[in-house]
Amino acid sequence: MTLDIQNAIKSRHSKRSFLDKQIDQKTIVTVLEWAQHAASSKNTQPWEVVVVMGETRNKLSKILCEKLDTKQTEDMDYEYMMDPVPDYLIDRARDCGHKLFELKKIGRRDIEARRAHNKENFTFFNAPVQLLFCLPAESGRGNFLDMGLFMQNVMLGLLHFGLASCPQVSIAMYPNTVREVCGIPDDKWIVSGMSVGYPDEDALVNTYVPTRAPLSEWTTFLD
Repeated sequence: MTLDIQNAIKSRHSKRSFLDKQIDQKTIVTVLEWAQHAASSKNTQPWEVVVVMGETRNKLSKILCEKLDTKQTEDMDYEYMMDPVPDYLIDRARDCGHKLFELKKIGRRDIEARRAHNKENFTFFNAPVQLLFCLPAESGRGNFLDMGLFMQNVMLGLLHFGLASCPQVSIAMYPNTVREVCGIPDDKWIVSGMSVGYPDEDALVNTYVPTRAPLSEWTTFLD
């Protein structure tokens, strides 16, 4: 599958259900080699990636699910969102969550269904590959900008091979566990996970496309 740039950008959406179909490691290598052409300050390329597959993937998923089930928590390596969160950002997040729950027919008071929904993050939505994105400990905001550019390249590159993805900050909520299971040194921050696989096109949840804010809300033209 070959996409032009416009269609690749517009067609990329997070998928939350994947087929039980393995991915050739060479495909992942190719995508990462493409992605490393992302811009970064002075070509510093601060990102690091751990590709988790097979038994290690299964072990990580099992332990993360156990942590969630027993309500164990860990401190993230970094602050993801400002505090307090501006109302307009809260509104966008709520709209996304409400529409996704509505599609999955999960009621507001259905605690068990909501718990199962959250747990899918840690089963990696059945995807065979989990990418872990890391930065050097004590990284600054600019390093996260570089990482975002790189991750977007990864997600777009995957489309070329008919693959889909779901970036997951939820994985970064258990950084100590991730480092221990995957042998990542303490001087690396866990920034995000990303489930990667062949999307299940018959899964209703994969039809969900979030609403995007109109251009007028976030763009200013100056003459």
